[in-house]
Amino acid sequence: MKILLTGANGYIGKRLLPVLLEQGHTVVCCVRNKERFSPQEIDHPNLKIFEADLLDLQSLRKLPVDIEVSYYLIHSMLHDTDGFEKLEKTCAQNFVEFIDKTQNRQIIYLSGIANVEILSKHLESRKLVEDILKRSKSYHTILRAGIIVGSGSASFEIIRDLVEKLAIMTAPRWLLTKCQPIAIRNVIDFLTKVIDHDECLNQTFDIGGSEVLSYKEMLQQYAEVRKLPRIITTLPVMTPRLSSYWLYFITSTSYNLALNLVDSMKIEVICRPNNLASTLQITLMPYKEAIERATGKIKQQMVISSWTDALSSGILPNEKMKYVEPPDFGCYTDNKRYKFTNNPEQVIENVWALGGDRGWYYGNWLWHLRGLLDKLFGGVGLNRGRRHPTEIEMGDSLDFWRVLLADKDGGRLLLYAEMVLPGEAWLEFTINRKNNENFISQKATFRPKGIMGRLYWALSYPFHLFIFRGMVKGIINYRKK
Repeated sequence: MKILLTGANGYIGKRLLPVLLEQGHTVVCCVRNKERFSPQEIDHPNLKIFEADLLDLQSLRKLPVDIEVSYYLIHSMLHDTDGFEKLEKTCAQNFVEFIDKTQNRQIIYLSGIANVEILSKHLESRKLVEDILKRSKSYHTILRAGIIVGSGSASFEIIRDLVEKLAIMTAPRWLLTKCQPIAIRNVIDFLTKVIDHDECLNQTFDIGGSEVLSYKEMLQQYAEVRKLPRIITTLPVMTPRLSSYWLYFITSTSYNLALNLVDSMKIEVICRPNNLASTLQITLMPYKEAIERATGKIKQQMVISSWTDALSSGILPNEKMKYVEPPDFGCYTDNKRYKFTNNPEQVIENVWALGGDRGWYYGNWLWHLRGLLDKLFGGVGLNRGRRHPTEIEMGDSLDFWRVLLADKDGGRLLLYAEMVLPGEAWLEFTINRKNNENFISQKATFRPKGIMGRLYWALSYPFHLFIFRGMVKGIINYRKK
């Protein structure tokens, strides 16, 4: 069967794609930047990748029309609070206009549980997308999920951050709200088994796990799985804004996402009863087992994707790819170039391990201080860490940087700053060989915006002198113990 997969580089899409290929389907991926796929994925004989943007209807015309089933996995929750509804509406309308000109017979959409009258902006937007997709000539199958438990999901990472970091937690009242979490494995089961299933056509189903839990119980059970003694108390009140700041400063989430999550967490997300799991012969995974599997993936460094790597979580690669060659005009730079005699492969491995738990090889407390200041001014801070301790792909988040280019064979890594700055910043590493000698080049580029940008560079330059020098020397000399 020929399947169109939108949102293939997203959290769900990254997990759904290999399952569809394993089942023998031909999968046409609609993505904004195909370079975010690994070479192994691109080489699969049943995979076809097309660059297109659902915000641009004209770009969809390059997609094939002999599609039989399509997945709509586009979500814009991480965009600016005042704008994601419009983005989702435009994407859905363009998708329907395109899909109605193809041979497609079924649209499968993963939405959110919306069983109360007053919905959050996030769930209202999902509901609007549902209504737009239902207008298509194709059959629709809408699956509504609440909290998805899996390594890399925003909900799971927030739970993990809170429990791992706080031994004593005084939390907002919404921690008592009930929900029905579902394991990512079960979500993929539902998404794949509804394909061409007669009982699922033109139907909407809530999907959830086998247990209804409060957010507090979810935190407590995570702590039990990790064998961490934790004390959790709830305040009688806490405003949405204060709750959002609480999540923002403690976890790796962005403020906009925290605001949307808090807005949603005030609402119970419990499934309306249905027999879909038994009809599709799906065994629902208990919450604790889902936690064990997710933490196991993290320990084994097998996290396929993370919410922080989604295109909507920060810069959009198609917009920023023009910056793969950092500018020179009107910029301040700090250049370091050193000859080294150590094994070049080890030096490259050290570059590819930057950030996260490894840190930045020199003055890590200063990097953490910069991350804290970034959080205070509304930035992403260092909490995001990295998806994998030694692997980097284009589009990955890396602390408060975004990976624009990761050419390990060519020895070049280019990062773009997503911290709050009065300008734009790049950090570039290049390892090369000349006249039988090995060199590493490290270049920091800053393009200021106005007087504040120039003042920022002047004030930070003295720190750059020893931080950047110490970092490149640390990269050359680091040996894992």
